[in-house]
Amino acid sequence: MLKYNKDCYLDHVAIAVSNLDHAQKIWEDLGLSFNPVREEVKSQQVTTAFANIDEHAHIELVCPIDNQGPIQKFIDKNGEGIHHMSFKVLDVEKKTEELKLLGYKMIYDKPVEGANNCLVNFVHPKSTGGVLVEIATTKA
Repeated sequence: MLKYNKDCYLDHVAIAVSNLDHAQKIWEDLGLSFNPVREEVKSQQVTTAFANIDEHAHIELVCPIDNQGPIQKFIDKNGEGIHHMSFKVLDVEKKTEELKLLGYKMIYDKPVEGANNCLVNFVHPKSTGGVLVEIATTKA
């Protein structure tokens, strides 16, 4: 039987979208319910919408503000679609340092502010076989 790790678990799959209302309707038509409150993350130049999947996992729709920022660049290059997977960890600062010591390339030297009251960092896709991986810790 598989054991679950309480120190690291899937928090969300982020999907880059150009139109938040349109994308949200698609996922609602599939049966998901979104939090009615959207969050603007100015540091990342996005507006987010979250839908719960289970007690931990969510779908996060991320939409660029004013066609600017890294999500807009992703959409321009790749089109809309899955942008990253996010895992909750006990201490994002400690995990960032551990990963750097193991040779992983991080997007930020130190964690930054993210959505849902979290500190986040990203493991560069070149270190993970092409997948952008976010690690996050809820701020106290």
